[in-house]
Amino acid sequence: MSDRLTVAVAQPPCVPLDVEANIAAHVVAVRSADARLVVFPELSLTGYELDAPALDPASPVMAPLVEACRAAGSTALVGAPVAEGGRRFLAMLAVDGSGAAVVYRKVFLGGDEVDAFSPGDGPSAMSIDGWSVGLGICKDTRIPEHIEGVIGLGIDLYVAGLVHLPDEVDELDERAERLCRLGAIPVALSSAAGPAGALHLATAGHSGIWTADGTVVARAGAEPGGIATARLTMRAGR
Repeated sequence: MSDRLTVAVAQPPCVPLDVEANIAAHVVAVRSADARLVVFPELSLTGYELDAPALDPASPVMAPLVEACRAAGSTALVGAPVAEGGRRFLAMLAVDGSGAAVVYRKVFLGGDEVDAFSPGDGPSAMSIDGWSVGLGICKDTRIPEHIEGVIGLGIDLYVAGLVHLPDEVDELDERAERLCRLGAIPVALSSAAGPAGALHLATAGHSGIWTADGTVVARAGAEPGGIATARLTMRAGR
């Protein structure tokens, strides 16, 4: 267990429906981030295209990102649609040097997502270097049931990938600060930047990392390609 964890939030340029191009951009981000954990936006591998084909985590297309994570000693949390048991989920995958696996399925779907995906089972957390990391995707981050449930897992850090419109930057801060206040934990939110799909020709960017007291310690700008990195300290008593 380590009481320090270097975390990055990345907002790579996105080519809707072009998984190979988006993986190449993720590889650049992982290599540049110099972080143990790198968080990417919602549906980062396909863009926010609700009818995008489901991605098999074991597909050879993932190999360049797996290798980049192996070389950097990083775990990347990326977004993609997946199919399991005859259902489609809006998912978060953890990618490291050993491969890729689904670690979270979005529970609180919004808008047309409810017609394209099934909801996930509930709150989830993953472990990295002794840290318990709570996971969320976009709308989840504003739902009290989700917030209470994931904090109830006893997490040390909360991370999420989002797609927000340019006029929703203030909402990004509000959600992060609420999570920090209620959980007394740091928060890392990766927000898509630039075009992210046919329905999102412009997105907010401004991915950020907040300490447990709600202070922003790292922030990307509005443009695609930004990365913000911070070295976090685990709360006392863990």
